[in-house]
Amino acid sequence: MWVLGLLHGALRGMGGGSCHHAALPVGSSRRYVRGMSDALDTFCLALPKVDLHVHLLGAVRQSTFAEMAAGCGIGAAEIEALYAGEVPRALEQRVLRDPSDLHRITYEHLQDAAAHGVRHSEISWNPTGTQHLFPYARGADAILAGFADAATDFGVSALLIPAIDREDTPEAATQLAGWMLGHRRDAIVGLGIDYRETDRPPELFWKAWRMAKGAGFRLTAQAGESGCHPRNIETAIELLEVERIDHGYTVLEDPALTARCAERGILFTVVPSNPDYQALDHPIRRMPAAGLLIHPGTDAPALYQVTPTRCWRMMVEDFGFGIVDLRDFMLNGIRGSFLPEPSRRHLEAAFSAEFDALAAECFPEGVIA
Repeated sequence: MWVLGLLHGALRGMGGGSCHHAALPVGSSRRYVRGMSDALDTFCLALPKVDLHVHLLGAVRQSTFAEMAAGCGIGAAEIEALYAGEVPRALEQRVLRDPSDLHRITYEHLQDAAAHGVRHSEISWNPTGTQHLFPYARGADAILAGFADAATDFGVSALLIPAIDREDTPEAATQLAGWMLGHRRDAIVGLGIDYRETDRPPELFWKAWRMAKGAGFRLTAQAGESGCHPRNIETAIELLEVERIDHGYTVLEDPALTARCAERGILFTVVPSNPDYQALDHPIRRMPAAGLLIHPGTDAPALYQVTPTRCWRMMVEDFGFGIVDLRDFMLNGIRGSFLPEPSRRHLEAAFSAEFDALAAECFPEGVIA
């Protein structure tokens, strides 16, 4: 299969970085000793990763955004302010000009991700935000060409998840689903939803979800972020029948819903760098203990100033998880990906072996049972 071929290429370079640093003496899965940062950083950099929660326009390099924006006559001070807080909307409304811009952003993002051990990425993109510039098919094909070029040059595979802009109308979401049905491509795998959740519950867009599911697309939804009611998570799962949840932190406010999600094995793609919570109070800390499957993602690296390496390191340093937990989170991501089953099995075996060898080298006192 085409995806399995890409993954074989991605795994060829997974020899693991040298970790000859002081050992991290972890006696249990949630014990971290400060002062062993070199070994942890090397481990988190070399750790084989998938990233299932990343927004394309939130992943643009700062230098690329500055160059594109300057070409549109935007001044340096405004460029800096836009990049710090409004980069996706600025790209949609003022900066992007041609599908080749999407190709460049895609290719550069995957180059950066691969440098941090990402071997597979599932990337969200809001096509309705660029429809005034070029049609869906041209934008999608430019992104897929970026996937293909990055696979050749960096050995990283990727899948595209067109996403509903929940600040737009339900009719626009239905139109997006229609575009997807009319322009089928192997690497366009699912439908998602993002942007401001407040007062924009998922059921507003039910028709688009129903169309996508009926056509065989996979489904995910951003829900339960920024303190939004857990009913958004319940609606996404029960009414819209999504397979995984992006963020989903408020699920813990509803014990019955939490138990249901745990029983069904719903994956929550959490974001360690999300600014809505302080690390000590973040629901991420409590989700695994409640039986929920989590996997850390970068979300919008440009906005949150986070790399995949930093994302995984935060799970240890800021949230108190241990190396054994990281192995579980890694496997959660593979199993919850939208890759075909043979590709998931291949990655699970390869990543497990790579993880165990890397952990043994970096932490010779033994953190893997």
